[in-house]
Amino acid sequence: MTIIDTTSQADRALKAKHRAIWASGNYPKVAAELIPELGPVAVHAAGITGGQRVLDIAAGSGNAAIPAALTGAKIVASDLTPELFDAGRAAARERGVSVEWVEADAEALPFADNEFDAVISVVGAMFAPHHQQTADEMVRVCKPGGVIAMINWTPQGLIGQLFATMRAYAPPPPPGASPAPLWGSESHVRQLFEGSVTELVFERRTLTTPAQIATPQEFREFFKTNYGPAIAVYSSLTHDQQAALDGDFERFLTNTSARISDSPARWNMEYLLVTARKA
Repeated sequence: MTIIDTTSQADRALKAKHRAIWASGNYPKVAAELIPELGPVAVHAAGITGGQRVLDIAAGSGNAAIPAALTGAKIVASDLTPELFDAGRAAARERGVSVEWVEADAEALPFADNEFDAVISVVGAMFAPHHQQTADEMVRVCKPGGVIAMINWTPQGLIGQLFATMRAYAPPPPPGASPAPLWGSESHVRQLFEGSVTELVFERRTLTTPAQIATPQEFREFFKTNYGPAIAVYSSLTHDQQAALDGDFERFLTNTSARISDSPARWNMEYLLVTARKA
């Protein structure tokens, strides 16, 4: 088991930066308009049913937590960025479900060992910088025989490649931090969970972008206006660098094999569905 000192000044600064990144922009809009189908996919894969106690890690505004609550399960939605909870609470009220919202670091969860029947995360826990610590925490809080289900963007897929496009413009990651899209690699995830889970299953799937994002330029503007990591990169650049990144984004979105139609433009976003059972 890897132990990260989550009380060190450096780690506190890193987590404060991550919180600010995800609080910027409009992640609830991204969750609601770009990836609304992913939460129910994770809930179904985990086999969540009424009466279970379930933890959603890096829950954001409840894209998975709320569908899980609709099964009758008791849901705890945790996230490093509590600024996202207001939108989640409003959405939960609208759907008529109860969700407990808890500010929590995925690498140091404030929950007891073996507390939850299922632990899920939808393109969330993958962004915690220390992958082994995150995997160990997911396993720790899950009951023996309980299910862990994750949805992670793949390195080769559209979102993974958008991150790769930004990488040349972004500051270097802090020491010890791993790239988020590695969570979309089967071999990487297998190594992270080695010895702690059974029935580890991988399935690559795609999600198609919505019709209202109809051109490469519209996709780029949606991404850079609403998505925290893109906002953080753009805000660190000069005007000329921003223009260069705009051009790189547009060229990638125009030419990528993930583009499946032209008028309107639509793209497939590949993700890795991971399910496992705690040993």
